[in-house]
Amino acid sequence: EKVTDYLGRETTLYVVDAFAGADHAHRVAVRVVTTHPYHALFAKTMFIEPTIAELRSFVRQALVLHAPGLEAEPKSDGTRTGTFIVLHPSRSEVIIGGTFYAGEIKKSIFTVMNDRLPLEGVLPMHCSANVGEDGSSAIFFGLSGTGKTTLSADPERALIGDDEHGWGDSGVFNFEGGCYAKVIRLSASAEPEIYRTTHTFGTILENVVVDERGVLDLDDDSKTENTRAAYKLEEIANAHPEKRAGHPSSVVMLTADAFGILPPIARLDRMQGLY
Repeated sequence: EKVTDYLGRETTLYVVDAFAGADHAHRVAVRVVTTHPYHALFAKTMFIEPTIAELRSFVRQALVLHAPGLEAEPKSDGTRTGTFIVLHPSRSEVIIGGTFYAGEIKKSIFTVMNDRLPLEGVLPMHCSANVGEDGSSAIFFGLSGTGKTTLSADPERALIGDDEHGWGDSGVFNFEGGCYAKVIRLSASAEPEIYRTTHTFGTILENVVVDERGVLDLDDDSKTENTRAAYKLEEIANAHPEKRAGHPSSVVMLTADAFGILPPIARLDRMQGLY
């Protein structure tokens, strides 16, 4: 009630209708309502855009009410801080407030997909994915900053997606229509495709330091290490237009653990992995 009352007092709201899930059998129709055009552009960038015909018949299945300027009152609202991201799983409704970090919009829908897809026989995964000319796909698991986006943007393979995927009976598919790359200390020589997007019209830069001349400093972490660029998947030259491929032939687990600790599954041989 507090969020809807807040949104109801705004003179302008921005509504984005889109899909999460490139596999039509498992996609979710998402509606994002926000107070800021910046966040509407983020939703339009990160989710899969409907065709004109799909928009005409659009029936939303998940709702995000986004009020970044509204802070909770911990004592009366039962929250720990003024920031809140609240999900109602059975209604697939999300309310977000007290934070302007756009990533909460996409991660909240990832949580919705994590909740519902296993019931449809699909494994939701926090991973990047790409596919070779022979049709063999590969997936890359790892925490933020371990190299998922960089490795999946291999110029010799087609990019399926860089962050969120499902693995079902027909193979792997991207949940998103865009990439959300970490760009702290990004190198033009080591990661040219991703670096180029930071200077491309339409890319959303978040937490990136810009001087008075509009020059970016991708090495500056004074705000946070979590500097980001959101851009359409098609900004990568070798993006796979279908955003889906067959069953993976390679599963790569990335680690940035200071002690070089790999998960126990890394010790399994091929036959053990089948069981």
